[in-house]
Amino acid sequence: MPFFKITQIRSAIGLPKKTAGVLRALGLRRRKATVFHPVSPQVAGHIMAVKELVAVSEVEQAMSKAELRESRKSDPGYFVEKLATR
Repeated sequence: MPFFKITQIRSAIGLPKKTAGVLRALGLRRRKATVFHPVSPQVAGHIMAVKELVAVSEVEQAMSKAELRESRKSDPGYFVEKLATR
């Protein structure tokens, strides 16, 4: 079952209350927040109402908050083979 991955890119400050209400209905509260919704005409209509404020992609599976956090972590560039004794 496909999902929309919706990430809020721009703030709704200074925009009409209707626009801010659409973001709230999608579950977006702050910039860089990401939510997943099943693909449906209703959600697509909400996205079209705020298309300038969000980034949308279609994914096969929704991710949990922990999975999202893990996917955002950068590679440290090194690894520890063995801890040194003190």
